[in-house]
Amino acid sequence: MIVLRSLKGLKGVKNPILTLGNFDGIHLGHRRIISRVVARAEKEGVPSVVYTFEPHPLKVVAPHRSPPLLLDMEDKRRLIKELGIDYLILAEFTKEFAATHPRQFVEDVLIKGLKVREVWVGHDFSFGRGRTGTVEYLMELGEELGFKVRVMPAYRKAGLIVSSSLIRELVKTGEVRKAASLLGKDYRIKGRVVKGASVGREIGFPTANLRVSSELVPKNGVYAAYASVGGVRRAAVLNIGTAPTFGGREKTVEVHILGFSGDIYGRKMEVSFVRRLRDEKTFKTKAALINRIRRDARRARELLK
Repeated sequence: MIVLRSLKGLKGVKNPILTLGNFDGIHLGHRRIISRVVARAEKEGVPSVVYTFEPHPLKVVAPHRSPPLLLDMEDKRRLIKELGIDYLILAEFTKEFAATHPRQFVEDVLIKGLKVREVWVGHDFSFGRGRTGTVEYLMELGEELGFKVRVMPAYRKAGLIVSSSLIRELVKTGEVRKAASLLGKDYRIKGRVVKGASVGREIGFPTANLRVSSELVPKNGVYAAYASVGGVRRAAVLNIGTAPTFGGREKTVEVHILGFSGDIYGRKMEVSFVRRLRDEKTFKTKAALINRIRRDARRARELLK
């Protein structure tokens, strides 16, 4: 897959099959539309293109309403590549770009710049100044300017319309299993292991204190998870919260890797959430906390076999 920041690298590419959108999360609905674009492009013998924006448009036009992203750009690029796309265009989203009339975008980018054959979008897609570029308007422009518009209906699973906003709400409320069922993969966060208060080591459960770089962290509580460091994935149990038993106030992510005692300070870590085990709670004694952590670790081992 070739990644471009502008249309200059596409001079030799003609009549691609293209899809437009933000694609945060690359969830099951995104995967379906991207896979269809790849299949159509292969059938027609033309390139497949994903056209997306960086940063997320709301971070520019309404930062106060901008959602925490499910994926960083590195992972978004990797997942799109895995789906077989030929070209990924990461268009810089600016306030000037946000003021562009939908027709101008279509004429300048889709027609003059890309000479698109087909444009695939989701049922709720909109673009251009004030989001006035509706699906219906895009179809009108397609008929007038000579390209086909394919609109994918809402993707449903277990009676739910799969969307990035729904998945964010599920993650925020700790429903990581349901979020994973809509993402098509476990929800993940990234960070770097830093020095903590060493409380876990003192009670026999050493933990990695994760300084999180991801924008969205699940609800406080205890989770069964996988922790990956240096490409090696291990079963883990983790706590998100303030460690109230010890009078903590600052929210932390503490990861206990089951059966592991190596030094990973300063290393990058990725955590994949599998199951929420319980709420974080305050224990009256240190012994009660230790017994509960043992139970959590046993349950995590069973779930992650």
